[in-house]
Amino acid sequence: MADANKKEERAAKRAQRRQTWSQVWQAFNIQRKQDKALIPIMLGSFLGLGLLFFLLGLLWGNEWFMLIVGLLLGATLAMWLFSRRLQNSVYDRASGQAGAAGWALENMRSNFAVVWRTKTAVAMNTHMDVVHRVAGVCGFVLVGEGEPHRLKPMMDQQKKRLNRLAPGVPVNEIIVGEGEGQVPLKKLQSTLMKLPRHYKKDEVYQIASRVEAMDAVAERQASGLPKGPLPKGGKVSGMNRRARRNAERNNKG
Repeated sequence: MADANKKEERAAKRAQRRQTWSQVWQAFNIQRKQDKALIPIMLGSFLGLGLLFFLLGLLWGNEWFMLIVGLLLGATLAMWLFSRRLQNSVYDRASGQAGAAGWALENMRSNFAVVWRTKTAVAMNTHMDVVHRVAGVCGFVLVGEGEPHRLKPMMDQQKKRLNRLAPGVPVNEIIVGEGEGQVPLKKLQSTLMKLPRHYKKDEVYQIASRVEAMDAVAERQASGLPKGPLPKGGKVSGMNRRARRNAERNNKG
């Protein structure tokens, strides 16, 4: 039984690796068609580092070993350059589209040092101006996408709410865009990473959970549900029917 489970795990890992490489290859083919400089840059980094290390090896009398080291490092550099150019290309295509900043925030990765808790579209108006909220080691960050003069009152309202629910926690404000004082979409993640760090990961979870609990209460009230759990055996549809009957009786009266 144990051997069968191990075989299944190995087969699943192999399938996952094949899928990952397939996705990378597809992304590479798409990117090279749009980015004509991609292949020359990757080849230049791969061969350039190999040549550099080979020449260094000639000075030390170990040129072939240094060539292998240089080619391995060159392959790593080439893959890093590919990923960066692919990421920039994705951001360029997404820039200016509604919800692009929310997408970028949801793709921020937590690690051993930082954690990000993102809630998109905490405020929105009829013009599709949107405010997103991020909780992290820097405190809170309100990220707006849209027209600044329409975003300001929404961000001010969200800032007052955060100051009330989590007093003392810093609230940073960022507007995504290409205008003066705004942050381009492709630099949004790096801008958040550069903010001063005030909290540890465990503290971020506590701060975020406090606000998210109040989000849940507000969403439940907005949906028309009563506070707390439903009565035993109670159904929303039944309560809605009773509310309609009461309204009809009141109108007849």
